[in-house]
Amino acid sequence: MKFLCLLFLISYCNVGLGQSIDESQRVFIDKDYARVIEKAGDSIVKMMRKKSVPGLSVAVSIKGKTIWAQGFGYADLENEVPVRINTKFRIGSVSKTITAVAMGKLLDAGKINLDSSVSKYVSYWPEKKYPITIGQVGSHVAGIRHYNGYEFSSTKRYNSVEESIDIFKNDSLKAIPGSMHIYSSYGYNLLSAAIEGASGKPFLEFLQTEIFDPVKMINTTADHNDSIISNRTRFYTLIKNKTLVHAPYADNSNKWAGGGMLGTPYDLLKLGNALLRNKILSDKSRIALWTPYKLTSGKENIYGIGFRIEKDKAGRIHMSHGGTSLGGRTYFIIYPKEELVFAITYNLLPAGYNEIEFSNIFAETVK
Repeated sequence: MKFLCLLFLISYCNVGLGQSIDESQRVFIDKDYARVIEKAGDSIVKMMRKKSVPGLSVAVSIKGKTIWAQGFGYADLENEVPVRINTKFRIGSVSKTITAVAMGKLLDAGKINLDSSVSKYVSYWPEKKYPITIGQVGSHVAGIRHYNGYEFSSTKRYNSVEESIDIFKNDSLKAIPGSMHIYSSYGYNLLSAAIEGASGKPFLEFLQTEIFDPVKMINTTADHNDSIISNRTRFYTLIKNKTLVHAPYADNSNKWAGGGMLGTPYDLLKLGNALLRNKILSDKSRIALWTPYKLTSGKENIYGIGFRIEKDKAGRIHMSHGGTSLGGRTYFIIYPKEELVFAITYNLLPAGYNEIEFSNIFAETVK
């Protein structure tokens, strides 16, 4: 408790209310929400101790206003570098959400159609027994496989999206497209190939010019191992005796679109609020991403495109995505009616922190 109170004092001294957030700062707290933030902060500190989490970052906005952005613990244990608002974490499968928004940009431009065959945009995609559509791939109902063996922790460098498609393009589909939910990060590789084909731009370039720059997501980028990336956290894991060690080496170039991005909770707030206010996509395209896919059985899939669509125990509808990486865990959630956006990142491999409890603490305060 003393630790949190000290952070409150620091935030009040360093950040004037109503001013823009300096992303190099470690703490920003809106005094109007100090009590609920303290409650959530206490829960986070307890969880970090229990789970041996080295570093964590969290950010929350309500009705477009950032009420909390804070780093906890260390981005680098050896050198005692603290987590700050601009510390970049591996966001894992939350990368799929960003890819989905990129596809939404092409929907708005009339350059891609959810009902069109993938082959229309990806010339090197081989003919399958059953054609698959862009919408089916985005909703994880195309029958494309997920990782096999050690592919999740691949150490191989892939120099293009097309090279990453080679990993799975000749494999048979695991189900008739549209018949069942089969989660697939590789499906999002295929979406990134379609984005390239429809836009005429390399996937990562398209993300930069069409998403990151307009939304001012200045701390979101691909996790390039061959580059010096400022403020990138170190990545950790726990061995059996609960000792923290560095996470195994991985090269995420085999899955940029599905799990290869670095980012921050504060950048995810920007994305969430841009979606809520139609600053990045039209209402029509946003709704397309937030509409559950209907399976051939008539049952609704829990997934739209790039988002899970669910209700919490109180009946509040929310759109969310989690992400797990080697040395990273992220959770991103949007409550449209409440205009609440919540994001949290860790630099530790194990998942299972039940982040929905943290976001619910704030959802319950919104009138």
